[in-house]
Amino acid sequence: MSAGRRDPRGGSGQPGRPRHETEAKLRTSCLIAPDELVPEATALLASGYRVASIAAHDDGHAMRVVYVFTAGPPDRRVELQVRLDAARPSVPSLAAVSFPASRFEREMHDLFGIEPTGHPMPRPLVLHQHWPEQWHPMRRDAGPMPAMRSDAGPYPFVQVEGPGVYEIPVGPVHAGLIEPGHFRFSVVGETILSMKARLWFVHRGIERLFEGRVVDEGVELAERVSGDTAIGHTLAYCLAVEDALRIDMPEASARLRALLLELERIYNHVGDIGSLCNDVGYGLAQARALVLRERLLCLNEAVTGHRLLRGAIQPGATAVHRLPTAGELSEIGDRFEELVELATSNTVVMDRFRGTAVLAGADAAGIGTLGVVARASGLGLDARVAHPIPGLDEHCLVACEESGDVMARMWVRAAEVRESLRLVAELGGRATALDLTEARPAVLGGSGLGIVEGFRGSIVHRVEVDAEGRLTRCKVVDPSFLNWPALAVALHDTIVPDFPLVNKSFGLSYAGNDL
Repeated sequence: MSAGRRDPRGGSGQPGRPRHETEAKLRTSCLIAPDELVPEATALLASGYRVASIAAHDDGHAMRVVYVFTAGPPDRRVELQVRLDAARPSVPSLAAVSFPASRFEREMHDLFGIEPTGHPMPRPLVLHQHWPEQWHPMRRDAGPMPAMRSDAGPYPFVQVEGPGVYEIPVGPVHAGLIEPGHFRFSVVGETILSMKARLWFVHRGIERLFEGRVVDEGVELAERVSGDTAIGHTLAYCLAVEDALRIDMPEASARLRALLLELERIYNHVGDIGSLCNDVGYGLAQARALVLRERLLCLNEAVTGHRLLRGAIQPGATAVHRLPTAGELSEIGDRFEELVELATSNTVVMDRFRGTAVLAGADAAGIGTLGVVARASGLGLDARVAHPIPGLDEHCLVACEESGDVMARMWVRAAEVRESLRLVAELGGRATALDLTEARPAVLGGSGLGIVEGFRGSIVHRVEVDAEGRLTRCKVVDPSFLNWPALAVALHDTIVPDFPLVNKSFGLSYAGNDL
């Protein structure tokens, strides 16, 4: 690192080190050698950063991996970039120092064929055993997909043995409208000893679909990464594009975007609280929640023209039809408090919630959980505070609980609905316009990072844009990718009949995971 440059770990740096470094508004990006990766990453993790994203790139003549580390407040973002030989790409594994990194590395190996040397469990993560061997769909030279393997055996689930132990397979096809996922339970009586989730049954190649699109065309994909998180993913995508193209959005636009993000948080949390009650047989609370959720979806449509809030955010632009009124917010707040009182006054509901599926704070931190799941276990991680939307200075109260059980996850949601209603009222009261568009600079091309606190947790999009304004890479990280492993940990020593309740308390997205 040359003299006078800022060390990504916050130190003074070491003059003369062989690297290239660039700085964006909020990012420091360093090009390092593969053998520097582990010590650099270890130092960043030790100083409070987390692994937010790991993105592989096929640049044609070479392979490249971009490691994104984030921390805050204050907002800090560091990228470590490693170039690899395209013929035999490999990179030292970070699995020994970061569990989230170990999962990103397995994904990277499946999709790009980059070998994480030293990984303790390098078996496939994304691609099922029926996929063609040695075919990596994100490589530029991947070509048409070969035929699926007809000789593939069953997935090698870890078998738990002992007196009275038996297995219960659930899914991937489920009753109702739930998305596909396979859950393999090892149990004694009704007590769960172990649960393994097998996902990626609906892998859609979302990241590959982004490539080659002009940045405006990427919005329709971002809105559909996970349908209930249209604003969260679209905003993260647009922030990344605006970072890449150096578009400075005015504070008035940031307020409108934050308001939309809170509206999305409210309707999803209300629906989840109702579903939690339904999973313990309290249909009355579920019915009340569904009525309130419908009221919120109608408000969404009045504000943006779409019940799921689509169409309001574009790169360099934000537009709504109108703002929620004080009367509407007051009515929604009153109805919500009635719902919470209805749920919490029922002793059967509270008994089922309390002490069920505890996720200890140490486990939550080690797994790298985010959002409601993390905050219910005492971790105060919230991108609205750690990585606030540029120009937005409103104070957000972060709701935390310590018990880590279903009850805690319900209380965090309830507190966040109240805080979101307050923020919507405050942001709406300070709005100066309903349609805001910023002129784009003539210079195109570059990389950008967008971080947003969706209702499930922190969403990360990293984009690279060429000189013609087309996307060459878009890496998407939904918080569900990092939270799914925690579900198995919380289910240990829980009874099988509580699985639907526990699963709903985590509220994870299959689509957001199965990109």
